[in-house]
Amino acid sequence: MAQPEVDGGGLATGGGKAGFAVTGSGAPRKIAGGHEPDAAARVRVRAGVATDKPVNTSGIALLVSDVDGTLLRPDKSLAPATVEAVNRLRAAGVRFTLVSARPPRGMLPLIQALNIKVPTAAFNGGAIVGARGEVLESTRLTSRDARTTLDLLLPEPVETWVFADDQWLLRDPDGEYVPLERKTLGYDGVVVDDFSPYVDRIDKIVAASSDPALLARLGQTLNARIAPHALAMQSQTYYLDITHARANKGDAVSALARQVGVPLTAVAVIGDGDNDVPMFKRAGLSIAMGQANAAVRAQARRVTGPNDQDGLAQAIDQIILGQAGTGGAAGHG
Repeated sequence: MAQPEVDGGGLATGGGKAGFAVTGSGAPRKIAGGHEPDAAARVRVRAGVATDKPVNTSGIALLVSDVDGTLLRPDKSLAPATVEAVNRLRAAGVRFTLVSARPPRGMLPLIQALNIKVPTAAFNGGAIVGARGEVLESTRLTSRDARTTLDLLLPEPVETWVFADDQWLLRDPDGEYVPLERKTLGYDGVVVDDFSPYVDRIDKIVAASSDPALLARLGQTLNARIAPHALAMQSQTYYLDITHARANKGDAVSALARQVGVPLTAVAVIGDGDNDVPMFKRAGLSIAMGQANAAVRAQARRVTGPNDQDGLAQAIDQIILGQAGTGGAAGHG
């Protein structure tokens, strides 16, 4: 397919470590069960989406952003430049929301920091959560698929985590990736000896490993056993996420657009990972982060800067709002 347009140039940030860390446990409520002047700025919706009519970026009404690797810098901080760009976006009449593999509680500090008042999507879309913390739509793993997944993962040399009952459940509190997940979520996991009592209400299972090839192999094996009702996909090179098949970012973007009341052709999405590609295929405008791998970038209509240069802020100012922003005009490739 045609290569995406690349928006180069960095947005001035005042130093790589500027920004404030987004942490905190933030217990949630109790819940039940711009303008582009040239023709190249026009994008065409992919086959199989709501319409094949071209959409101009000036017609975008909703921006849906991935979190880790997109909204956040590599150190998991939220840059002031990004917060300011989101505020400019809303001032221009474009709504902003998030979609993430994180659980709802792990997204709450970001929702508060960005003052998001529209629904967000957690667990890759397995939970659509309202502005007050209420679950609007939920899709969990079946007991059969949960058991199949756990039976395969537990004997393997990976960390296995379960997300259920609004908790992060784990068996080894000293696992290699536990400190990173704790920092990412802003709260601690709960150590259990056995995941069996939770198999009928699991939102997501995660395998964590420093061996991406192992995770890829496990993902292939799992998908052969749990398809078509469940799906294993790497959200990071070191994380393999297992969720219900409908808990994917493509369906999540459709649900968010429906909740907000805008057509998919008026939705822009931005992300950096393989699990972001399904939403690239649904939205009227797709934007990949500059540090995304070549295969992910090739699936997007546009490419912005990397997350260590606040690429989301660049995308808002230079692609959606069509202005130079604070870091100079972007190039087109």
